Amino acid sequence: MKTPSYSSSTGNASHQPKDSPFHQGEQAAQSRLGVREKMERFGRQVIRDFMPEQHREFYNQLPFVFVGHADGDGWPWASILFNDPGFMRSSDDRILTINTVPVVGDPLADAIKKGTRLGLLGIELTTRRRNRLAAHVTEHSKNGFQLHVDQAFGNCPQYIQTRELDMLDPTLLPTPSIEHIHAFDEQAKALIANSDTFFVASYIDSHDPDNTLASEGADVSHRGGKPGFIRVDNDKTLTIPDYSGNFHFNTFGNFIENSKAGLLFVDFENGHLLTLTGTVEILWDSPETKYFEGAERLWTFHIDHGRWIRHGLPLRWTLDQFSPSTLQTDTWEAAKKRQQANAHNREEHKSEEAKSKWLPYIVTKVIKESSVITSFYLEAHDHQQPTFKPGQFLTVKADIQGQKQIRTYTLSSAPTDPHYRISVKRETSTDNNVPNGIFSNYLHDHLNVGDTLYAKAPCGDFTFDTTEKRPAVLLAGGVGITPMVSMVRHALNEGMRTHFTRDITFIGAAKTQEQRSFFEELNTISESSGGKIRAFWSLGQIDKLLKHGEDFHHHGRISKALLQTILPLDDYDVYLCGPTGFMQATYELLRGLGISDARIYAEEFGPASLKRNADNATRLFNPLPAATEAIIEFTDSNVEQAWSKEDGSLLDFAEAHGLTPEFGCRSGQCGACKTKLVSGKVAYQTEHTSSINDDEVLLCCAVPAAIENEGISNEIHKDIVKLRIKL
Repeated sequence: MKTPSYSSSTGNASHQPKDSPFHQGEQAAQSRLGVREKMERFGRQVIRDFMPEQHREFYNQLPFVFVGHADGDGWPWASILFNDPGFMRSSDDRILTINTVPVVGDPLADAIKKGTRLGLLGIELTTRRRNRLAAHVTEHSKNGFQLHVDQAFGNCPQYIQTRELDMLDPTLLPTPSIEHIHAFDEQAKALIANSDTFFVASYIDSHDPDNTLASEGADVSHRGGKPGFIRVDNDKTLTIPDYSGNFHFNTFGNFIENSKAGLLFVDFENGHLLTLTGTVEILWDSPETKYFEGAERLWTFHIDHGRWIRHGLPLRWTLDQFSPSTLQTDTWEAAKKRQQANAHNREEHKSEEAKSKWLPYIVTKVIKESSVITSFYLEAHDHQQPTFKPGQFLTVKADIQGQKQIRTYTLSSAPTDPHYRISVKRETSTDNNVPNGIFSNYLHDHLNVGDTLYAKAPCGDFTFDTTEKRPAVLLAGGVGITPMVSMVRHALNEGMRTHFTRDITFIGAAKTQEQRSFFEELNTISESSGGKIRAFWSLGQIDKLLKHGEDFHHHGRISKALLQTILPLDDYDVYLCGPTGFMQATYELLRGLGISDARIYAEEFGPASLKRNADNATRLFNPLPAATEAIIEFTDSNVEQAWSKEDGSLLDFAEAHGLTPEFGCRSGQCGACKTKLVSGKVAYQTEHTSSINDDEVLLCCAVPAAIENEGISNEIHKDIVKLRIKL
């Protein structure tokens, strides 16, 4: 395959290469990840053999540019060139003239000659904008060189930390010094371990002048993450996560064809350069990947040789802020803790008592979200905070007025947040005979920053899949908004990371503006999603100061007309959460609109459980038949008593006999009452969502199960149901 021919410099469609813009290594990586066809279509539109006008203007205004090349022995290197803005000029859309020379000691100085293939990365750290070039040298002199463009394309700003640049007077700086290295010294290890940015060069060459592709040659790209995202394994090897990017796989495609790479680390504060070259290995399926938040795969770098160029740059950068995408990723320290916690949990799960271990969390913030809802931010204390899925809940406990109380509260934080956030409605009663909410009022009145709250690992099956292509509708009433906030926060974060955001329509209902929570947060998420997440608000009461379309979108209850106005005709997954009346009325409204029962997902706790109208797609609950009487033994308490169906659930029965097992929801959702089933069988009279094994039982919704011959007329041969439970 020959280099694509180009017809003119007008910037029109004739500039598009006739052949694929990707070489076989890039194509192999794309195929492996299942994006080959998509990227071919996309690449032909955005990868050009000329510079668009905005790219030409962009390079012209930059004070520095990163360059990738391979030396005479085939080792790739990454370099930085700099000068006053304007040192890069473009006389037409295929020519870029660079008026500067490499720093003393940079291997690039010996490589600039006619025909040399270079990769360029123009990056503006103040705005996080970047563009890439593949080019070859056509002219050179002692003051600079000229390039002919082979490929030009833009890059997204993911993982770029913003920095402010300061240019110093080079005459006032120490004379640069060069040190050749073949391993990482302590200074190199420290710079690498604390870096949030580096640059990687890669290179392939067909060695056939008649079969040279524009997509071949040199490339240089940016890599960013939190300080600590590069692991220094020893004095020769680094392990680095690879995050979701633009799916071009320019760097990894080159690695597939040629396992050599160059790495450049810039000491932004002191002007030193650490430039390295060596070999790489792509770890497509490393088991460590799953413990590193944000990593799609890993790769290692093994140094062959390199150079310290101390005081090489008269440029200094001050860190401004981390990229939003960077904040969704991990460090190796956090990944190690997560892996250790996972191993520890596997060991703990061998014992039934440790399965539901209570762990301490420190209250770090208390935020009032509305007149009735307050959020409590919780961070793990001396242990790894377990991960969770958006929509799951936290089971918490506290000693209140001398009695242990347990409740469940849905998490309103996203899984990648460094904390748990529960948002709790203060429960009050207008009936003098009904007490106020014991736990919610305790949290609102007595839980302060610095206090400790105990909780079990998050659980629950009311969860949200951000990878699903079917659009989703989230309907929230009152405090039912909490799982929805978690879901949309996670959807936005995943959209930034993976470049796919599920279409979501959120509709929140509240009695008044004062009782509405997360208004600003959800509107901000909506604005940040680029139209993929839409937020609508319904208020039961409004006043003349509120603006329709800004402060609210609907007056009154969520109605058929509202849904038909907001939602285009489509097949939706619907997520529903709120008070009992809201849940049931909205469910019936949805069913009346023809939405399948199986497409309606609801968070149901106790009295908020839905009375569903099953259809052909509904998964039916078929409980075992319950016994009419039984003998129940609680093995740890040495209690053995006769049970009959009038005694209710096993939890009711245990409490009636003076035992105090833990429980939270009393509806089989939280799992707080889970314990060991020593022998016998149980029947669940209501469907539960808490995950249990065959040798476990949920006391709150289970009763003894009937045996096959229970109830036969011959009492002599009748078997008695016996149940033994660890309690």
